[in-house]
Amino acid sequence: MKQVLDSVWQRRGVSWIWDDDAFAKVARASEVYSLRQLMLATKSWPDDLPSNGGDTLVVAGLDACLDLLSPADADAWLGGALKSAILSFQDFYDGQASLVFWLPNGQRRMPIDLATDAVRWRCSAPFSSETIDFGRVLWGEAWEYPQEIILAQGGKSVGLFHLRIT
Repeated sequence: MKQVLDSVWQRRGVSWIWDDDAFAKVARASEVYSLRQLMLATKSWPDDLPSNGGDTLVVAGLDACLDLLSPADADAWLGGALKSAILSFQDFYDGQASLVFWLPNGQRRMPIDLATDAVRWRCSAPFSSETIDFGRVLWGEAWEYPQEIILAQGGKSVGLFHLRIT
């Protein structure tokens, strides 16, 4: 898996972050959209985004939403509603803004198969023995797999970054 240092993901693309330090680099808690607000925003995107000098929209709640759905329903929702929202965001901001999903437990819930770069989502009870093929659903048709976000200070993995989902 390729690595990207912590500057590009803050201004462009789509990211899934799980680290408090990474979160603090791009947003304050008062600037974060709920997943519901993201879905409503697809009807009328704001001209100015709330975080990182107007370059970033941070969204919380994806993990809770996935936990409420069965794996089959979560797979369908990710590939339908969420992917449509991501594509709408990319199109509206013409790739010149960053959409960040805040997943506080993401590192534990998103195992990466290093041999294939496949990214999965570990479901919660009562489906804790199952996973969702997160990567296939969201960026399966992309030319490149996501990059691992590494903070320059400390060199730790804080999330995943994809420049453009197709």
